[in-house]
Amino acid sequence: SYQMSSNLKVLQVIPKLGYGGAETGCFDIAHYLPENNCGSYIVTSGGDLLKFINKDKVKVIKLPVQSKNPLIIFFNFLALIGIILFNNISIVHARSRAPAWSCLFAAKLTGRKFVTTFHGTYNFKSKLKKFYNSVMVRSDLIIAGSNFIFSHIKQNYSKYLDAKKKLLVIFRGINVDYFDPSTKLDVDEIKLLKKWQIEKDKKIILLPGRLTEWKGQEVFLDAINLVNIELGYEAFYAIILGSDQGRDLYKKKLIRLTEQHRMTNQIKFIDHCKDMALAYKVSDIVVSASIEPEAFGRVAVEAQSMEKPIIASNIGGSNETVIDEKTGFLFESNNAKSLSQKILKTLFLDEVSLKSMGIEGRKNIIQKFNVEKMCFSTYSEYKRILN
Repeated sequence: SYQMSSNLKVLQVIPKLGYGGAETGCFDIAHYLPENNCGSYIVTSGGDLLKFINKDKVKVIKLPVQSKNPLIIFFNFLALIGIILFNNISIVHARSRAPAWSCLFAAKLTGRKFVTTFHGTYNFKSKLKKFYNSVMVRSDLIIAGSNFIFSHIKQNYSKYLDAKKKLLVIFRGINVDYFDPSTKLDVDEIKLLKKWQIEKDKKIILLPGRLTEWKGQEVFLDAINLVNIELGYEAFYAIILGSDQGRDLYKKKLIRLTEQHRMTNQIKFIDHCKDMALAYKVSDIVVSASIEPEAFGRVAVEAQSMEKPIIASNIGGSNETVIDEKTGFLFESNNAKSLSQKILKTLFLDEVSLKSMGIEGRKNIIQKFNVEKMCFSTYSEYKRILN
């Protein structure tokens, strides 16, 4: 074919480059490609991650690709044709549904390969919604970020799946050099605890995740109350770390629950933390309490990379990333009693067991869920579909 790997050019299309999982995956691949002599292009409408992109190596083009408006989708389709032809793009990789429609038609019309990453279990209450979602399986290569998503696609979209098209799992990766406990300084830990107004005279349990019902903050608070009742004293501080993104009613509800359980001095609500690796480092136990399945579940993976014991609900991605009883504990999702038992179990582990759990956790992530591995697998698949 006319495309040698030296001029493999990949255009990734993503609505917004924020800090979510899909976005960081896009960002990581975008910077991996130039290191392997490939052209790297991103089309997006904007976002916080843009300022970190190396503009010398990755070309960013702004288009309103976050829009679901059919007219704008059509406009993006025309603009994408221009971008593909002008830059001689070989592969168009869509990471979201609305822009995926523009990408599908632009790739078809220009005869380029089309790749999609299925990032979550999109809702499909109606036939129309399911049809709208089905664009994600109309590509030459469909990437699922976990076995859980892979099964979800097979169960719900089989009628759109074509035997010639390849559906495969490439585990999403995290940056294990950033999430590395050995790179964090004691002085920074002390600074962070001071900022959070916490005396380190007790253990710290951390629940990261934006404040929204399905992330399970209520179950977490109920579980802590049960642990307190069981022990008869407050054995730790708990930090609920995440922004309410304007859902102030939900936050008020959580604060009320904290007051009802008389845990105001024990629970801290922190809006956001610039250095997440440091937040994990100062904690003793990390919890991921989602009551709906995570497509991947970054918290469980980041915690393990930081050598911290993770307690996660037994649904979605966490089932694949946490090795129960070895790198952490799985509890029955949406069950405060089950979570409280795992918290107690972890609190009473001796130092040697905790240390070994941490080491096993990091080993697990470096082997299966690190960003190098994800980038290499994706790049290999790009080359494979071109040949």
